[in-house]
Amino acid sequence: MSANTRLVYSTDPRDQVLCRHCRKLKDECKCQASAGGSVDPAQIVAIFRLEKSGRGGKTVTVIDGLPKHETYLKDLAKELKAKCGVGGTHKIGDKAGQIEIQGDQRPKLKALLEAKGIRYKGM
Repeated sequence: MSANTRLVYSTDPRDQVLCRHCRKLKDECKCQASAGGSVDPAQIVAIFRLEKSGRGGKTVTVIDGLPKHETYLKDLAKELKAKCGVGGTHKIGDKAGQIEIQGDQRPKLKALLEAKGIRYKGM
């Protein structure tokens, strides 16, 4: 194939891999979520808040303002859940990444994020 043409249709599944976030082909994807670069914890300012609405009265600690980097969010959420001994999840929103931890875990999370060098607001 020449450099000025692009593939229009292929049955090869390796050519049809889409980015989970922007829904473009992996080769054309430019979103930060699929970037392989590392995340600098000193540049992050996490925002804490407690939510109860829409959760059947259960309290959830939400950490917002995290980078939109899938593997970083997944690993950070896994570590925070394990250290707090509770469940939770991570999501990538339109503007930033988000981690939800079950219960009011703000004091534990504050200490854990300080140890990782991540600044925070909303305590």
